[in-house]
Formats: sequence, structure tokens, C-alpha cells
Amino acid sequence: MVRDCESFGSRFVSSVMYEFVKSISLIFYPLGLGLSLAGVALALWHLGRQRPGAVALGAAILVLWVFSMPAVADRMMAALERGWSDVPVESLPEADAVLVLGGAFGTGNGQFLYPSAGGAVDRYWHGARIYHAGRAPQVILSGGRQPHRTGGLTEAEAGAMFLADMGVPREAMILEARAQTTRGHVEELAPLLAEHGISSLLVVTSAAHMRRSIATLSALEVTLVPVATGFSVSDEPEFRLRRLLPSADALSRSTRAMHEHIGLAYYRIRGWA
Repeated sequence: MVRDCESFGSRFVSSVMYEFVKSISLIFYPLGLGLSLAGVALALWHLGRQRPGAVALGAAILVLWVFSMPAVADRMMAALERGWSDVPVESLPEADAVLVLGGAFGTGNGQFLYPSAGGAVDRYWHGARIYHAGRAPQVILSGGRQPHRTGGLTEAEAGAMFLADMGVPREAMILEARAQTTRGHVEELAPLLAEHGISSLLVVTSAAHMRRSIATLSALEVTLVPVATGFSVSDEPEFRLRRLLPSADALSRSTRAMHEHIGLAYYRIRGWA
């Protein structure tokens, strides 16, 4: 009974902290920052301070416009993806296992019959590709469900369903179904790697996520080989006016880049990277 209460308390605290960190970070993303400045503008106008209000509104529009420009979004993503090679899987070194970091599937809290895949599904596709190339005999799928989700498949379980459809045998998969964050992968994987005697990993994640992943996973006492996939930026030397015009897709990509930059800074402050 006491153990159950402690477990519930731990999950509750974890859930609250998870939601707090995620909510606070939204303020610093382009959309949240722009709307916050717009709110400040409205408050200033209500107080009769039209000039500062106009400045705040102009800043809000500027923030939203700048981060919605494809040219800016690509520059931000390129800063994260630069340095990681996109290489044929046949040229990769052999390792004990392929580690695929989760973040691609949703199950609607158990309401969906099959998982729905997001943009990060490239990670799983590449993991299957590496396995079939004979670079590693095992595939580790790491990822749980968000604290407020109580039903449906975990990220790792959904990934296992996808890899099975890609021809990876279930007996070749090792599931870690508790991690909720990049830091969580380290905490949950350490005992699992020791249990299976794994000393080398081909780490598969999106190119934009790789810098924070490797910096964090370096706490594991294993050899890490980064295998980036899901590149989003290619060379585009020609100037096009439309790359300066606002785009919803560009705003999404700049937000994703901001998420990684803020996450890496936070991890460094906490001593995790």
C-alpha cells in the first residue's frame, strides 16, 4: 500500500513537472512570444499608453513574421543539422544494437485503433533500414507515453508495430517503454543496456535532435555512433522572394528549431549535456 502511494506520488510529481516545463517553454516559442507581446500591447492601450502599445504590437508582428520566413526557419534548422552526415546504411560500422529514439507516434490515449505517425517516423524507417543492412542484430525502441496519457500504446510499442510491418522480427526488438524525454532515455536505458550486455549503439534520431541526444546519451557507458535521418534543409543557393514571405510550415520548423535550442541550453544548465 505504501509502495503504491509512493509510486502514485512520484508519477504525480513527474506529471506536474512535465506539464510545467512544457507550458513555460511555449511562451518562448515564436507563436507564444508573438501572442504575449500582442497581449502586452492590448494591456498598454487599455491603460492609455498608445505609443508603447504600438511598439509592442509592432514587435509582435515582427516576431511572427520573421520566424514564419522560410529563409529564417531554414537557417535555424541548418544550425542544428550541420555536422551530421547523411550516409548509406551499408557504410555504417557494426554495433550491438540500433537505438531508435521515440517521438513519432500518437494513439489518441487509446482511442485510435492504429497509431498515427508524425514527421519523426523517419527514425523508425531508418532503424529498419539499418537492421536489414545487417549493421546490428537488435533494435532498441525507447519511448513511453506522456504523463497525462493513460491508455493506448506507448511510443515504443507503436514503433514495434511499425517495424514489424517493415519486416523486422519481434524477437530482434528490445522495448524501453517508460522514457518521456530525451533525458529520460538515459535514465531508463542504462539498466537495460547492462542487462543485455550492449556496449555499442547506432543512435538513430532526427538530424535536428541529434546534438542534444548525443550530448545527453554520452552519460551512458557505451560507444555511440550518431546516425542522423530526417534532414529538413537542403542547399538552395538561388534567392527567391517567397522565402521572405510568411509560411505556416516555416513557423512550425522555426518552432521546432527553437525547441531544440532551448532544450539544449536547459540540459546544459542542469548538467545533463
